[in-house]
Amino acid sequence: MTAARESLLDLLEARQGIVCAVGAGGKKTVLQHLAAAHPGRAALTATVIATHFPDWLDFGVAIAPPDELPASVAALDRARGAAYACPIDKPGRCGRVPAAVIERIHREQGFAATYVKADGARMRWIKAPADDEPVVPGGCGTVIAIVSARCLGQPLGPRVAHRIDRVQDITGLQLEETIRPEHVARLIASPEGLRKGAGARRVVPLINMVDDAHLESLARAAAAMALELDPGIERVVLTRLQRSDDPVVAVVRR
Repeated sequence: MTAARESLLDLLEARQGIVCAVGAGGKKTVLQHLAAAHPGRAALTATVIATHFPDWLDFGVAIAPPDELPASVAALDRARGAAYACPIDKPGRCGRVPAAVIERIHREQGFAATYVKADGARMRWIKAPADDEPVVPGGCGTVIAIVSARCLGQPLGPRVAHRIDRVQDITGLQLEETIRPEHVARLIASPEGLRKGAGARRVVPLINMVDDAHLESLARAAAAMALELDPGIERVVLTRLQRSDDPVVAVVRR
């Protein structure tokens, strides 16, 4: 089996348990892809404000206050996956679910996997977490740390980055300086960057939106540097999720 044909579920160690996605550059898309690909019963939710769940996923949907949510999820068709959130007064948005409620629902409903969006990035390609981010449930076993390859070669600024001051502190970048592979590597490996809140959990970095050969070259360089900086990382997965039939571009291993 070649790396390109390995299951993304296995490469991201996302086949079972509570799996969280952090960072920027496609968290929602990655989690939806995993949920749709899972052969068992999976769930999709978020500890932060998120967009409505897509119809194409064909999951049962439960929207209810935290104290009512476990019963609402339990009432869904068990032959389908489940997507759940709390109500919020924002059009097109779902409210955050408390981490303890996610742990309870995962345990009581016996989901094979629960996929959790654990922070926000406002549609940017790179971010570093604030003091109160990410919100990772205690029962989480795997953290997928995401950054978009599209940030590489771009100047650091509000068009591409969320929480710019934090990105600067971790990477050493100056405003409008070109984002290079070493900067992305530092962000991936830093305990104040994309490893923040992970603790002893498995962390699998994912560089998404590897749209062409040039970005693949830059992403491979960033991945190799991240492996050198953090001995706890076993692999970095490069993806292009628009290519839904074969989303894995490469796997850079130590």
